[in-house]
Amino acid sequence: MIRGLHGLFYTSDPDGMRAFLRDKLRLPHTDVGEGWLIFDLPEADLGVHPVDESGRPPSGTHDVSFYCDDIQGTVSDLKSRGVTFDQDVQDHGYGFVTYFTMPGGVRVQLYEPKYQKRTAPAPRKAAKKAAAKTKNAAKKVAAKAKGAAKKVAAKAKSAAKKVSAKVAKRGETPKRRR
Repeated sequence: MIRGLHGLFYTSDPDGMRAFLRDKLRLPHTDVGEGWLIFDLPEADLGVHPVDESGRPPSGTHDVSFYCDDIQGTVSDLKSRGVTFDQDVQDHGYGFVTYFTMPGGVRVQLYEPKYQKRTAPAPRKAAKKAAAKTKNAAKKVAAKAKGAAKKVAAKAKSAAKKVSAKVAKRGETPKRRR
């Protein structure tokens, strides 16, 4: 079963682009060694578009876009990290769109979709649910441990009182251990 999409950017400046994706876009990544970073995107979707009446873009062309929930805020944030945009945000019908160019001359689209995804991404929901279960389990264990510690302390205090009472009955002075 397909569970994700792996995309590739071909660039004349792979080190620069990896640094750009890591440092400017702050994409989470896995370092697989020897300078190779695989960027772990939490979501993906795939659309199929027709060529226009003039045959543009050519059939067989593919495109990569990044999307966000707040394009104005995202553009502002990325500009503060040195990302330069090729144009102002425009309404393209399906969403609000702008473009920026990454190292090696790779131009990508950034957009805020107007459509709602049909379902929320399952891995994120599952991860939150698992984290909540783990947190609840940890709280239960901590509460049980605290209760057990109180019981042990109470028993020790009770035992100490009994010993003190016996010693007092005999008229002895309790001996301290060294």
